[in-house]
Amino acid sequence: MKNRLFAATAAFLISVSCARAVDDLDPVPVDVQRPVVAAFIDEMVTEHAFDRESLQTVLGSAQIKPSIIKRISTPAERTLSWGEYRKIFITRERINAGATFWREHRDMLERISRESGVSVDMIVGIIGVETYFGRITGRDRVLDSLATLAFDYPPRQKFFRNELVQFLMLTREEDIDALTPTGSYAGAMGRPQFMPSSFRAYAVDASGDGKRDIWNNWADVAGSVANYFVEHGWRSGEDVTSRANLGESWSGPRPEPRNTLKASATVESLRDSGAEFATRLSADSKAELLSLEGDDGAEYWVGFHNFFVITRYNRSVMYALAAHQLGQAIAAEVL
Repeated sequence: MKNRLFAATAAFLISVSCARAVDDLDPVPVDVQRPVVAAFIDEMVTEHAFDRESLQTVLGSAQIKPSIIKRISTPAERTLSWGEYRKIFITRERINAGATFWREHRDMLERISRESGVSVDMIVGIIGVETYFGRITGRDRVLDSLATLAFDYPPRQKFFRNELVQFLMLTREEDIDALTPTGSYAGAMGRPQFMPSSFRAYAVDASGDGKRDIWNNWADVAGSVANYFVEHGWRSGEDVTSRANLGESWSGPRPEPRNTLKASATVESLRDSGAEFATRLSADSKAELLSLEGDDGAEYWVGFHNFFVITRYNRSVMYALAAHQLGQAIAAEVL
C-alpha cells in the first residue's frame, strides 16, 4: 500500500511539473511577463534582432494548451508489431489515393524526380505516410504547440524552445503571419510535416513563385521532400531494401526486432553469413540485416544506404519500410 501511494504521488508530481493544471484543459494565453517567456523574448531581441513589442504581441496571442502536453506525455499503450503498423499505411484506400495523386501531378513529380534524383515513388510514399496526401496535416496552430512545449514541457524543453526560435525566424523570412500556420500537436507543419528547423534547412521553392509553401503548394511539398533526401545523401537509382531469407546456411544468431538506424555490415558479409537476398549493389556496399515481426512471424529484410536515408526523415525502421512499400504499391498501380 505504501509503495502504491508513493507511486501515485510521484506520478502526480511528474504530471504537475510537466504542465501546470493539465487537468484544467482550458487554454490560457502566454504570459509574456513570466520569467521563462521574458528570457526567451530577450534572447530573440538580442540574438536575432526581433522587435520586442511586436514579439510580445505575437507570443501574447499564443495559447498554452494543456491538451497538447497531455497528448505528447501519454505513451502509446503498446508498441505495434510490423504487421500491425503496416496495416495502418499500406491499405487499398491509401494506395488508390496515391495513384490519383500521382496521375494528377505526374508532370510536376517527374520534373522534381529528374532534377533531384529521388524517385517519384519515394516522394509519393513519404507524403502518403505523413499526411495521407494532405488529408491529415494537424489542426493545432504551430505557435500554440511550440509555445506550450517550449515553456511548459520540461522533458524536451530545449528541443522545442529551439523549434520555437526556428519557427519565428521562418515566419519573418517567409513573411508569414505567425498565428496562421497549422500542424501537429508537436509542431510538425504542412503536407510533409516538417519541423521548423527542417523547413529552414530543407524546404525549397520548387514552383518558382518566390515562396516556400509546404501547406498549399504541391510542387514545394514534393520538392522539399526530395531535397531533404538529397541533403541526407540519397543515391539516385540505388536499391533501398530487399527481402531476405535465412536458410540452413545462416551461421549467425537469428536477429531480434530492433530499431536499427545504421548499416554496420556489407552485402558480402551478410551473404557470407548465409543470408539470401537480391540486390544490384556491389559486394562492399553497406547493408544491415533487419528483423521485423510480421503477421506470419519473423520477416527478414536487408536495408541498404538509401533505406537509412529514409530513417533520417523519421527515426524508425518500420516507418522507412512502410513509406518505401507504399510508394512501390502506388507505382505498381500507375506505371
